[in-house]
Amino acid sequence: MSVLARSVGNAFRNKIRTAAVVAVLAVAIGLALAMLVANQAVGAKVQELNASVGTTLTVNPAGGQGFEGGGEPLTSAQAQTAAGVANVTSVVGTKALRLQTATTGTTSTTQQGGFGGPGGQQAATVTTSLTAAVDAGTLGNRNNASGTTGTTGSTTTQPVRALPITATGIGAEVDSTGKALDITSGTGLGDYTAAEAKAIIGTTLAEKNNLTVGSTFTIQDKTFTVAGLFDAGTTFGNNAVYVTLPEAQTLAETPGELSTMIVTVNSMENVDSTKTALQSALGSDKADVTQGQRNLQTAVSSLDSVKNISLVAFIAALATAGLIILLIMVMLVRERRREIGVLKAIGARNRTIGLQFVLESLVLVALGSVVGAAIASFASGGIASALISSNSGTTAATTNQRGGGLAGAAANGGVPGGGGFGGGGQGGPFGGANQLLTSVTASVSPGVLAAGIAAVFAVAVIGALVPALLTARIRPIEVLRGE
Repeated sequence: MSVLARSVGNAFRNKIRTAAVVAVLAVAIGLALAMLVANQAVGAKVQELNASVGTTLTVNPAGGQGFEGGGEPLTSAQAQTAAGVANVTSVVGTKALRLQTATTGTTSTTQQGGFGGPGGQQAATVTTSLTAAVDAGTLGNRNNASGTTGTTGSTTTQPVRALPITATGIGAEVDSTGKALDITSGTGLGDYTAAEAKAIIGTTLAEKNNLTVGSTFTIQDKTFTVAGLFDAGTTFGNNAVYVTLPEAQTLAETPGELSTMIVTVNSMENVDSTKTALQSALGSDKADVTQGQRNLQTAVSSLDSVKNISLVAFIAALATAGLIILLIMVMLVRERRREIGVLKAIGARNRTIGLQFVLESLVLVALGSVVGAAIASFASGGIASALISSNSGTTAATTNQRGGGLAGAAANGGVPGGGGFGGGGQGGPFGGANQLLTSVTASVSPGVLAAGIAAVFAVAVIGALVPALLTARIRPIEVLRGE
């Protein structure tokens, strides 16, 4: 009988014990694989965040943060200066516009709230034939209307407010935060640095105005053709229009002027040094440089903690599986001393006998791995969610203690220093970071399972080698004399 056949037979010699060992191994292996899956999923999310927002800097006019505006506008010359700073890979200028719906039959416009442009800049106001896709509602009127204004012997009621349509002239196919636009229909604008009467419209705004690719509308009495539709992921984000930067500057009658600049750095490690160099090159009295979506660093930090925890748990579960194998094989070697003595007496080598025990342990591990992989497939998502929820809850509490003013700023229309068109609906104090913590999907891929099972088998071999070496200490004459 071959060594392999004898090893498989020995593994099932005591079926009850085999079932118990496989069950215990399956739990340890399943936990190890689930932790490895969670670690891989969180690691991929961290890389995604670092690649998309971790290397973005936003430049605003000095003193221009907030909803009242302020400071001197940025210029195209400053954009060229920023592009020359070391480690800067791209500079995208933006020009904010606020589109008011022209009232039929008159040159007056609908009363608008005091919404600013990207970075809190006061946007230029122009008229359009478009109708906003979002109604102001109770919150919009409450935030933007002052109620009544008292005068001698009379009261003047403020008119009902309507949300403006956000329009941005931009120099590349990205949104106002530097993230690539998700164009769902049609195409982009081609050369974003050329003046051309084309626009990309959010899906919500297009639906409200019955627009499709190829349709036309007007801004400041100029006809624009819809080149494509984009999806920003939210109703408010889709109540927007993008045109080329020169076109927006012409509409606002401010040639060469920028509302903000989106600066991309070549790596996460160079962000802080580049931020300092950029601030020095532009001048602290001319521009304010902030890290784009800085609040997402909280999410990245929290996810890094989850990644480290899952890695430690994976190693611990793997070590547990190895310890189980070690104890089982030591017990089997002691139990089969007479059998080992007989084999050695008839000429079996220590290497052959040791290999038999190693193969027997691998049979048990293989069975445990099959069941453990099934456990990991069902449990990895729940385990990852539990780790992330626990960690994000702790981080959120810490963040709220450090900066309770964040929520108040969001209620007034945006995060501190962030500004923007919208009002505080981007995830509370995290400004969207909390959603990123819970958006990690732990999917069991064949590659991750294969890597995990390979690690389990390696540990099993190590665990089986120790008892296998014990067989060399067994002397046939002593065993047979004892019998």
